[in-house]
Amino acid sequence: MPRVLIAASGTGGHLFPAIAIADELPSSWEITWLGVPNRLETEILPKCYQLITVRAGGVQSHGLRKFLQLFQLLAASRKVIEVNRQKKIDAVFTTGGYIAAPAILGAVWCGLPVILHESNAYPGRVTRLLGRFCNLIALGLPPAAKTLKRCRTVVTGTPVRTSFLTPQLLPDWVPLDLGPLIVVMGGSQGAVGLNNMVREVLPFLLEKGCRVVHLTGHNDPNKDELRHKNFVAKPFSNEIPALLQHADLAISRSGAGALSELAICSTPAILVPYPLAQDQHQEVNASYAAELGAAVIVHQHEPGIHTLRNTLLRLLNSRLSGKTFDYDPLLEMQKGMNILAIRNSEKVLVERLKKLI
Repeated sequence: MPRVLIAASGTGGHLFPAIAIADELPSSWEITWLGVPNRLETEILPKCYQLITVRAGGVQSHGLRKFLQLFQLLAASRKVIEVNRQKKIDAVFTTGGYIAAPAILGAVWCGLPVILHESNAYPGRVTRLLGRFCNLIALGLPPAAKTLKRCRTVVTGTPVRTSFLTPQLLPDWVPLDLGPLIVVMGGSQGAVGLNNMVREVLPFLLEKGCRVVHLTGHNDPNKDELRHKNFVAKPFSNEIPALLQHADLAISRSGAGALSELAICSTPAILVPYPLAQDQHQEVNASYAAELGAAVIVHQHEPGIHTLRNTLLRLLNSRLSGKTFDYDPLLEMQKGMNILAIRNSEKVLVERLKKLI
């Protein structure tokens, strides 16, 4: 019976692809999950996977704090080594982030093969530093290969949950009017800056007859301030596959996980990169999608600036005017999303794991 250690933690962008891989593995495989205390995995990880936690973080400070972070990394790596030996792990799969560092170091110490999945167009710091010690780096987006020339890489796309790959019914709580459906989402952590931008244009969209579903995240103090028959605000929804499959347009952060889900659902998007993302990776992700014609980039700005409103008007004009146009930009963006989409990522990665073991 093969035994695999999956290291994924923190955000949906790291966790959901790893869960998709775990779900695709044969039922005879034994899976141990490596995470971090008090992070998202403690809430959403299926109970069928045993979760072992270690404290992991970046090593980016100076002086005493950097020494403490290095000590934490060594302690986490030592615990991973113990887990590998106790569980008789055969291979390690990780989706990057801070948890990947002790997972990779522990695997190398034990002589175990490692597959690292890097979903972003610009690789994260752990991937850049430790990718050379992995047997394979699976890339979600092709531009990442330019930064990892010394590593063995293959473009696999980013796995998504099974529900994204099968047709879903529109939830009954979505407004049933015939206007264009717009879905707003800021990622698993929410996005207050993006939410404030969108609230500025909500009256305009609703006046035009649009239906809007706004996934605000849990940390937005203004999430309940607007009431309208064609507007729904929720902190989070498990029905994102259905929402994106039926949406005319999405307004979204440009994390790699969200971008993969949008592509699989062929959903045109206005991407608003998180301006404080490490290494500006969301900007690079969005730029690649825009190059393919799949998305339009609008940078985060203060409410009252009309960039988002003007972009929405341009993209939705053919659907709001009631007239017939020869050119519908949303249809062209759907074609771009289809180019971006890779729909068998989880199967390709599982086959790679099987070959390593």
